[in-house]
Amino acid sequence: TWKQWAISPLVVRGSSFCPTVSAPLPWSLVLLCLLVATFDINQDGTEGVYIYHFFNEILLFSRPGVHFCSWIEPTSYGPLWFLFFCFLCDFSVVFPPPVLFSGNKRLLSTAKTEPRICIVGSGPAGFYTAQHLLKHHKLAQVDIYEKLPVPFGLVRFGVAPDHPEVKNVINTFTQTAHSDRCSFYGNVTVGKDVTVEELQKAYHAVVLSYGADDNRTLGIPGEDLDGVYTARAFVGWYNGLPENRDLKPDLSSETAVVLGHGNVALDVARILLSPLEILQKTDITEDALTALARSKVKRVCLIGRRGPLQVAFTIKELREMINLPSARPFLDPADFKDLGEAVKDLPRPRKRLTELMAKTALEEPGEVVSGRWLSASKEWSLKFLCSPLEVLPTADGKQARAIRLAATRLEGSGDAAKAVPTGDTEDVMSGLILSSIGYRSLPIDPAVPFDPKRGVIPNQSGRVLGAPGLYCSGWVKRGPTGVIMTTMNDSFDTAQSVLEDLQSGALDFPDAKEGFGSVRSILQSRRIRPVSFSDWEKIDAAEVARGKLAGKPREKIVDPKEMLELIGP
Repeated sequence: TWKQWAISPLVVRGSSFCPTVSAPLPWSLVLLCLLVATFDINQDGTEGVYIYHFFNEILLFSRPGVHFCSWIEPTSYGPLWFLFFCFLCDFSVVFPPPVLFSGNKRLLSTAKTEPRICIVGSGPAGFYTAQHLLKHHKLAQVDIYEKLPVPFGLVRFGVAPDHPEVKNVINTFTQTAHSDRCSFYGNVTVGKDVTVEELQKAYHAVVLSYGADDNRTLGIPGEDLDGVYTARAFVGWYNGLPENRDLKPDLSSETAVVLGHGNVALDVARILLSPLEILQKTDITEDALTALARSKVKRVCLIGRRGPLQVAFTIKELREMINLPSARPFLDPADFKDLGEAVKDLPRPRKRLTELMAKTALEEPGEVVSGRWLSASKEWSLKFLCSPLEVLPTADGKQARAIRLAATRLEGSGDAAKAVPTGDTEDVMSGLILSSIGYRSLPIDPAVPFDPKRGVIPNQSGRVLGAPGLYCSGWVKRGPTGVIMTTMNDSFDTAQSVLEDLQSGALDFPDAKEGFGSVRSILQSRRIRPVSFSDWEKIDAAEVARGKLAGKPREKIVDPKEMLELIGP
């Protein structure tokens, strides 16, 4: 039947998942109206991924594939529906999916023993892994360990303060943490307070989801001078990451240089240039807000090694920069004049992104936009085909005063194009230089295999190579790339591996394990006080109360000692 043409079951490494139709066609008119109102491509320029939460379901639309996720389980449409949705997307019309899926087969052990699973890290990778395990194994007991007293990782400390909608996923994670089969233990540093080997003795499976705690270095002279910061540290500073609370960046330079053309680079530039009245309504830290109020930064130059066709930021973030109040964009028309033929063959998301950059550079803006840009007191620019050579110091050799750039040309095309130095150089004067060239994971424990070159744990579908019962998910599994949705799918893949191994007998299950019962005695002997999720909720309530007094969503507590004192004995 035509219904069967529309459904293409997704097979998860064998057979665990088979969708069934749970909503008849035609679909609900009410749902249709809700989705049409939500998915307006012309208003939301985020080409590629559209997410809509509806009664614990996620509708995910993407090119070149259209997918549906029933809360956490991915399913794909067949080719006929794919072509239909492409047609609708091309004409800026989005309808809801014709079918909903339910009845997912779950991997359930027939044994009465409760499998005890430990997850190291409470960011998106950790919580999505836990979510999948709890949903698909009704006896599973999941413990989440976190080195900080507070959960949520990069959702709390990495997402820009003016993007509160992205942080709404915390509500889902909180529901997971409230499960009577899930426990949170903060203020526990795995590899120091308790070893991975000790965790493996206490649990049937250990999943490492601790993310990327380091950053890639420039590897050039002068990168250790005052005034040079990593974007990771700068983001951590304004987002209240405890390790960066004392950063105190020098914002006295009128020109700031950001090395990198990714979303984090645009986040940093936007925070530097945003009007205070916007930032005052966010959960940015009070220290950061005070420093930004005194900031002398008027210009931000974002520098990339390659060209406009290789930028890593997305159209949503670019549009935010273009529409930023009190700041005008400057894109050199020469960078976009000869891109016509190359743009035609680009995938649609990158094509739209490149066209927006070219339009901003080459076309005269409308009267309203032109007036806003003329009156703007700040500006930002994109500089292409430049690679950092050296940070030049002031006369006393302590402070950055400029960065020397090597001009580059591209060899190859598309994403595979490589930047090759031409021999020419240029100095850009700036006392504030922020490096946004990527994050990097670190080894957590000598007992865990680690690839230092790639900065990941060697694995196959999340199974750590040569270490039965040990798994990984998120950035430490695949590298620091992608968005939260990417991490979600990646984490489900790892969780599925754990479920399969529990079912197949690859793990020492159904032998009983004590879980946190045995870890508790280890922590007590080392005088480590774990923080529960209810303890975190005390911190959360205090932050929200402090924020209310300042007219903000929350005022983050940045000192772990203060957090522990607030919880009480």
